[in-house]
Amino acid sequence: MRLPYEIHAMIKDLFRIKSIDSLLKEANSQEQGLKRALTSWNLIALGIGAIIGTGIFVLTGTAAANHAGPALVLSFLISAIGCVFAGLCYAEFASMIPIAGSAYTYSYATLGEFFAWLIGWDLILEYLFASSTVAVGWSGYMVSFIKDFGINIPPQLCHAPFDHIKGEGWIFTGNLINFPAVFIIAMITILLVIGIKESARFNGIIVIIKLAVILLFIGFGISFIDTSNWTPFIPENTGTFGQFGFSGILTGAGVIFFAYIGFDAISTAAQEAKNPQKDMPIGILGSLIVCTVLYVAVSAVLTGMVNYKELNVAAPIALAIDKAGKALIWLRPLIKIGAIAGLSSVILVMLMGQPRIFFSMAKDGLLPKSFSKVHPRFQTPYITTIITGMAAAIIAGLLPINILSELVSIGTLLAFVIVCAGIIVLRIKKPDIHRPFKTPFVPWVPLAGIIICSAQMLALPIETWERLIIWMLGGFVIYFTYSFKRSKLHKKSNEDS
Repeated sequence: MRLPYEIHAMIKDLFRIKSIDSLLKEANSQEQGLKRALTSWNLIALGIGAIIGTGIFVLTGTAAANHAGPALVLSFLISAIGCVFAGLCYAEFASMIPIAGSAYTYSYATLGEFFAWLIGWDLILEYLFASSTVAVGWSGYMVSFIKDFGINIPPQLCHAPFDHIKGEGWIFTGNLINFPAVFIIAMITILLVIGIKESARFNGIIVIIKLAVILLFIGFGISFIDTSNWTPFIPENTGTFGQFGFSGILTGAGVIFFAYIGFDAISTAAQEAKNPQKDMPIGILGSLIVCTVLYVAVSAVLTGMVNYKELNVAAPIALAIDKAGKALIWLRPLIKIGAIAGLSSVILVMLMGQPRIFFSMAKDGLLPKSFSKVHPRFQTPYITTIITGMAAAIIAGLLPINILSELVSIGTLLAFVIVCAGIIVLRIKKPDIHRPFKTPFVPWVPLAGIIICSAQMLALPIETWERLIIWMLGGFVIYFTYSFKRSKLHKKSNEDS
């Protein structure tokens, strides 16, 4: 009879919940370590900095050419609706539980420790691998930009030494390292160690630069739109799911969902917001609205300037400028500057988010205690920031990151699903708890978020699901061999027993 009892006790421990009261006490503690220095404008800028990057400068072209055609604007709107539903749920949690940790912390308070660990492990896919992926993109734009000034970096120093070819496996390319990618990650890591306020100031500057470039493209590009490029607005389906037609719009939404990844990183900075109850909802929803408007406008102008069939290129906006001829040639270097600035801010916010997830998990005992150390002078989680930066630099410098981009999307979508579910659970379990911001129309808004995000997950290739399962199995091993017995809640339950 002892074995069933032990199994029952273990299962019960998997779903132990960290109380809202303890989280609020931790948030208000003078010893919480992180410096409250961010305003609502800082948070909106962080959100825009995280969202506008690879999606607008790269994915718009491939999604239009391969999936949606001119109806790409509808794909952006569908993804935006899913993000708004999830964003409303994030806003309620972030205002109610202003703790660094994002979806990890929210899951711990609603669904239990096991789900919290899963989502914390899952978020590594989003923040760590996304920063590496974007750093490789940054490297490409920077190498191209300085080449215009006669500065050539040898190919051996700007490409990964390893590649993965389908059907053949891993090969050695003969290159040494993608040095520009390593360089940008190292510089941003140093900036993040120095301080959150300094990082936010730097992010604000580059957000202004890339917004100015995007607005220039929209403003001047309108004059070069050929409305015949919008016909047919929804190209006829080729007979294959996801290749144009309505299914193409849905698949396009799943592909360009990567373009919206990042707004949830705002919630990782909740413990550093001056007035999180007010500022977090403004930061999350404000950045989503701004970016959606810009995405729709850019995709409309882009598909109007260039026929969608020609947009399957790495730099679609640059192609549109070339199509306009000499009249817009002056804008080409500015587009590169905007892309470099845009990708820089994405790397910054991703590298800012991951250490704060580690910080929260370490505070709960699920990771080594050293992960929760805060720099005595700069008041930043410097150890996890350095570890994250080193890991991201190694990945970006040595490995091809293309196969991981879909993992980033599926990891984020899973986080959104769990956060939306957490809102419904908490409304049932704690209906009377103080909520500075309330998600409207519960349970319908969270349910809509779950359905839309789950549908986009199902639209991703089976290989992506296989990689996600393998990644999660690795997380299971770490949790049951290390974290389960070192959890502070586990130790507390043993003391109470």
